[in-house]
Amino acid sequence: MASLVSNPQPAMAPGFVPLANVAQQPYVSELLSFTLDRLHKEPELLRVDAERLRRQMQEVAVGNYRAFITAADALQSVREEVSSIDKHLESLISEVPKLTSGCSEFMDSAQQILEKRRLNRTLLANHSTLLDLLEIPQLMDTCVRNGNYDEALDLEAFVLKLATMHSKLPVIQSLAEEVKQTTQSMLSQLLQRLRSNIQLPECLRVIGYLRRLGVFNEHEMRLQFLKCREAWLAAIIDDLDQGNVYEFLKRMADCHRVHLFDVVTQYRAIFADDTSGNEENYDGGLLFSWAMHRITSHLNTLQTMLPKTTEGVSLAIILEQCMYCAMSLGWVGLDFRGLLPSLFEASVHNLFVRNMAATVESFQLVLDSHRWVPLPSVGLASKGNNEESQDDMAPPYSLMEHPPLAIFVNGVLAALNELRHCAPINLKSVLALELVQALQTVSDYLVLYNKTRMLRDSESTLFLAMCRAFIEVACPYCVRCFSRCYPGGVSLTELNKAIEAVCNLVGRTASGLARRDSGVNGSFSSEILPSNHPSLNSGKQASLGNHADSGSVVVENGGPTNSDNGPQISE
Repeated sequence: MASLVSNPQPAMAPGFVPLANVAQQPYVSELLSFTLDRLHKEPELLRVDAERLRRQMQEVAVGNYRAFITAADALQSVREEVSSIDKHLESLISEVPKLTSGCSEFMDSAQQILEKRRLNRTLLANHSTLLDLLEIPQLMDTCVRNGNYDEALDLEAFVLKLATMHSKLPVIQSLAEEVKQTTQSMLSQLLQRLRSNIQLPECLRVIGYLRRLGVFNEHEMRLQFLKCREAWLAAIIDDLDQGNVYEFLKRMADCHRVHLFDVVTQYRAIFADDTSGNEENYDGGLLFSWAMHRITSHLNTLQTMLPKTTEGVSLAIILEQCMYCAMSLGWVGLDFRGLLPSLFEASVHNLFVRNMAATVESFQLVLDSHRWVPLPSVGLASKGNNEESQDDMAPPYSLMEHPPLAIFVNGVLAALNELRHCAPINLKSVLALELVQALQTVSDYLVLYNKTRMLRDSESTLFLAMCRAFIEVACPYCVRCFSRCYPGGVSLTELNKAIEAVCNLVGRTASGLARRDSGVNGSFSSEILPSNHPSLNSGKQASLGNHADSGSVVVENGGPTNSDNGPQISE
């Protein structure tokens, strides 16, 4: 409290009057008007006044101390609040830039919102037009699915024009991408149609659509056309049943005859700017290369499948079908008939070789198991001789007395019957050698059989009779039958050499029997077939027509029968 009342003044140096400010100027003026005594008394008066004022202030302070305490507390609070306000003011000052930037961002955001609102209003005003544009991919896809390719291509051209005009608009670019995907789907469908069985008008339409798409250049277009048609034709060939070789090869020839001709015709009609007969020079040989690929594939399949054919008539029909196919393709310059003979010659040769080998093997098996017992003489011998005089190709009835020979002749006739349907002239000498070799094998086996078996006199007589029948009947008859397929096909000199061993065997054995028993078969040795026997030197040759058939003595269930309803015997 004393500190609030007392306010000590700074000491003044004696002899100096302090300068009065504006508030003290009246008092200073009054001092100048006082007398000296009054001036001497002035300090005391001032002291008394000061004391009085001090007491009054004490009384006021005592009487109003609560107010002073409250005022002091308020002053302290005000000071604290002022400090806090100062701190918050500094924080406010530091946050003002952020507030400014926030206001700027708000203004920018508001501007963007206004811009979006404007765009939305514009979008709403053009809603129907944009909806039509956005439905273009779906509409184009529907057109493609329904086969309306003209409308789909018109939509694609419209979208491409929009994409060119508005290349910076994302919606248009997205629209163009969707249309591009639909275009790829349409391209796949068009190529798939080329892989189906369609005729020339449809091919022209499909190629026209592909040209409008502009995906391929002219060379690529031709290549795609041939690739698709190749896939279609290969699928047709693959779908054929290969279990039946005859049906498969016949149907394959028909497919190539019809479809390969159609594809070549379609290619030349579609790409009509080719000069006639000069495709190889113009398109890089695409059509020529593809056609050669198909023909080569056809020939390779024939080369693989023909050896599986076991019937001569099947080979003949397949050859006829292939010749017809090549002749038809000759109208478009794809005649390959000159490539067929070598394939069929190999198959015919293999078939004849297999049949002759099976025949010789059957003869050997039957001979090994044959029981040498005399068989009753054939009652129709005279009738058979009369028939032989009328027809050289009738099976000799005398062979029925010798079942192994009947088996062998049956096999030879079966092989020749298979051969006569398809008898290539180039194989004349080769097949003749095969026949001679088979006869030589039989001759050698007869000689070996005689050396390795101990036969009684009666059995030896029957064996020699069979050898004689082989020389005099079976061999000449086989030669005559072969001559029906190939006139003059077997050299008599080669045949004499082939059966020379069995001729010598019959001559030696017959001579021994004649010396030992002149009463049995006394004239046998004189009837041995010489090298100039009339049956081998017979100049009579017959030609075999396409549908001629020779008789055969067939052995079934242990007994030979005639395939032309002739007599039957059993061992």
